[in-house]
Formats: sequence, C-alpha cells, structure tokens
Amino acid sequence: GITPVEIRDLANTTSITLSDLVKRLGGGQPTTKDLVLFCRQMHTITRTGLPLLKGLSGLMETTHNEVLKEALVDVIAKLESGRELAQSMKGHPKIFSALFINLVEIGEATGTLDVAFQRLYEYLSMDQEVRDRVKSAVRYPIIVLIAVAIALAIITVFVIPNFAPIFRALGDDIPLPTRIIMGVSNVAINYWPHMLGAIVIFAAAASSYVKTETGRLRWDRLKLRIPIVGIIVHNAAMSRITRSLAISISAGLPINETLRTVSDSIGNAWLGEKMAALSADIERGESLSRTASHSALFTPLILQMIALGEETGALPELLDESSDYYKREVDYDLENLSAALEPILIVTVGAVVLILALGVFLPMWDMVARARAGA
Repeated sequence: GITPVEIRDLANTTSITLSDLVKRLGGGQPTTKDLVLFCRQMHTITRTGLPLLKGLSGLMETTHNEVLKEALVDVIAKLESGRELAQSMKGHPKIFSALFINLVEIGEATGTLDVAFQRLYEYLSMDQEVRDRVKSAVRYPIIVLIAVAIALAIITVFVIPNFAPIFRALGDDIPLPTRIIMGVSNVAINYWPHMLGAIVIFAAAASSYVKTETGRLRWDRLKLRIPIVGIIVHNAAMSRITRSLAISISAGLPINETLRTVSDSIGNAWLGEKMAALSADIERGESLSRTASHSALFTPLILQMIALGEETGALPELLDESSDYYKREVDYDLENLSAALEPILIVTVGAVVLILALGVFLPMWDMVARARAGA
C-alpha cells in the first residue's frame, strides 16, 4: 500500500556532482529576478483560471534555476497530497520569505491569489530596482579604488626596490616620506605571506562574527551610520518597511502579525528587531501610531501618515504614499551618489600620488643639490 516517490541507486550514493556540491555550499539560490519572474507567471496562471498543479508543472519545467526547480517539485508533490499552496511553500524558507508565504496564505483564504502574486511581483520588482541602482552607483568608485590598489601594489613591490640603493646613498638624510614607502615596501616584499594570511584570517573571523546574531545586529546598525551611504540604506529600509506594511494590512493580515512578518523582510537585523518589538505593545492594546512614536524607528513623516491613516481608515494608501516618497528620495540620492563620492576619491588618489611623488623625488632633489654644492 506504499507508493514509491523516488528511487536511488545506493551503490552510487557517494558520487557528488558539481551541481550538488554548489548546492551544499549554499550556492545556486534563486535571485530576486527569479522570484519576480515566478510571481509574474503565477499572477498570470491564477488570473486566467489555469489549474494550479498544471501551471506549477509548466513553471517547474521552464525555470532555469535548479534550486527553485527542486523546490517547485516538492511544492507540487505536497499539493497533490492535499496541502494548500502556502503550507507547501513553508518547507523552503530560504526561497519563500515569511511575507511571501503570508500573502499567499491570505490570497488562498480570500480567493484573491492573483492579487497576492501581483502585489508580490510589484514589491519584489521595486526591491530589485533599488538593488540594481545601488550596484550601478557604487560600481565606478569601486573600480577606481581597485585600480589605485593595484597601482600601489606594483609600485611598492617592483618600483621602490629598484630605487632603494640610490636612496640609501643619502645615509641618515633620507626624507620621512621616502623612509615610509621604503619601510612599507620591505614589509610587503619580506612578509607578504604573513600579511596575506592575516587578511584571510581577519576576513574569515569578520564573516563568522557577522553571521552571529550579535554581529549582524552591530553590522546592520553600523551600516546606517556610514557617511553618505547610511542615509541611502535608511531611506531604502523605510521604503521597504512602509511598502510591506501597506501590502500586509491591505491584504487583511492582523497588525501584530504584520509587524512580526515585516521585521523578517526588511533586510536589516537592527531595524527588524525594533519592528518585532512593536508587536508586543500592539498586543497590549496600544495603537500603531502611539507605539510607533515611542519606538524612535520611524521618521516624523511616517508617524504623521500612520496617525492620519488610523483616523481616516486609509492606512494602506498613506503607507504606500510614504513608500513612494522614500523611493524617490533613494532615487535622488543614488543619482547624486557618484557626485558625492568623487571629491573623496579625488582627495584619496591625490594623497597617494603626493606621498609617492614626495617619497621618490625628495631624495633625488637632495642628491642634485649635493652634487651642485660639491661642484
């Protein structure tokens, strides 16, 4: 009376393919673009009335992401066993977030699954657009810094050692900038394995610390305090928070559950912890506007929108307006990010060039001056 659902050759269980290795190392996870495409296709399927199992089977066969394909295979199997779509997706929390599952669950309960996927599509599309704009804005500064680092490495390892014998001819009269770059060059040449090992160890330790709860909270809080970039991160988080609140409240999710759900989808652990703490005050009977004003989390604009929304019963619409406002702020800041970073880059590159120029040319000027004095 048991139906086999999978058959494997036990003799070959020790063989691991490249794709299996990538999956075990955590790679191959669906990107936001994959989920945007998935939500758009699911909106079409649910809106046109196509049977869910048939539509998911078609998506499973056409998706190019192996991890998402395996997840859809599992979702289809659970649907065939009688489970609902949201319950079937809960087994894959790394792919489908809590907000994603809650909206699908509400869509199933109210018969508006197509609207749920449309809201998810719009939310994920906007989130992806902000991420792409951030990457585009910081690409130029990163390229400049990498080019400067490569130039410094070449000069330190290959150029300065060739000038060192000439500089040593000055004896104790070597200028300070020259002594600095000679010392850095000697350390880089003689101790580069130790430096490389220290960098690797520091990077591994920092990565491990950030993965802990305390480390992630401190790192996410520090990101909000970084000059120029911190305000962009904060405004993007405010836009994401208000958009998530608007989507969840308009879908009929209770406020306390909405706050807990949204806290997991912000992308910032420190802000998420403050959001989750709001639900306890809501459960004690406090209003959202009063609780939010005591949290020191929201800006005055959002607090005004929340208070007005509670009075007029148009809280989702006003939260959407707040999200649009902060999205425009993020767009404006991103457009001017390169212009704001250019002075910093110019000063940095100028300082490096000045130190190198002084370090190389000062001893040469001293040698020329001595030669003239001797003549």
